[in-house]
Amino acid sequence: MQPRNMSMSGVVDLAAVKAAQEAKAKAEQARAEAARRGGAGAVSPAGLVIDVDEAGFERDVLQRSTEVPVVIDFWAEWCEPCKQLSPVLERLAVEYNGRFLLAKIDVDANQMLMQQFGIQGIPAVFAVVAGQALPLFQGAAGEAQIRQTLDQLVQVAEQRFGLTGLTVDPEAEPGGVPAVDEAPAGPHDSLLEAAARALDADDLDGAVQAYKNVLAEDPAHPEATLGLAQAELLRRVRDMDPQQVRKDAAEKPGDVQAQIAAADLDLAGGHVDDAFGRLVDTVARTAGGDRETVRVRLLELFDVVGADHPGVVTARRALARALF
Repeated sequence: MQPRNMSMSGVVDLAAVKAAQEAKAKAEQARAEAARRGGAGAVSPAGLVIDVDEAGFERDVLQRSTEVPVVIDFWAEWCEPCKQLSPVLERLAVEYNGRFLLAKIDVDANQMLMQQFGIQGIPAVFAVVAGQALPLFQGAAGEAQIRQTLDQLVQVAEQRFGLTGLTVDPEAEPGGVPAVDEAPAGPHDSLLEAAARALDADDLDGAVQAYKNVLAEDPAHPEATLGLAQAELLRRVRDMDPQQVRKDAAEKPGDVQAQIAAADLDLAGGHVDDAFGRLVDTVARTAGGDRETVRVRLLELFDVVGADHPGVVTARRALARALF
């Protein structure tokens, strides 16, 4: 199973925003399902360190990451720095008492996973949080640096995804982490998967249609709303000449369409505050139909990054001041 969201075609910054929103939603769904089944139960301290291979990656890492941050230690028997780092990580996994799960992957036996994570050398340490993979550090690292990195990881996992970790019971049976049942397929999973495949193939028209098909049945579906907004943005900027767009916007501050095009380009490049600020300023100096056109596009761009994004919160306040 390839770790999802390690890379996506198209615009990296937007893909990361969308993937994080999807991961948050899936994590919440997984926790709700676990609660309905009575929870996953407690683990023993020994169960906080597990060996993972390619066959068990989805179950032991991706699925578990909806409950607890999973730190991955890529190592090999011949790697001397690994022999120094791995015991430190194992000791800290126990000391952190369930705030993260340590998954050890032998790169010699799992070459495909090593390639999928783009690892050039070991030791290499990654984390997976709610299905999202992120690099932590590579090579030897001091314990103080490791602790600081882990502290930041568990803080982000709790604040952004509500992952508070595992319950550790010293009396629990050793032997690893309880298995997670496969979550039942949602009613729109096939359409969402079709949209994801279309995005990966750079078929933006196909992705737009797939997301619209979901929204036709479930107008408030959060993943489809975000996906549609992103796909439509990518489709709009695909054939733009960035230099000409920025030239037009600079030379024609009163041209609504020039400012909208530049804002699209800003957001597609990951410049969230620039995109929102440009349109808020345009709202402030326009009126009538032009103002409404800009306001509607700004709301559409809010959907691209999601309502929880701090830039959206700030821009909504600025938009209210500009309007009233």
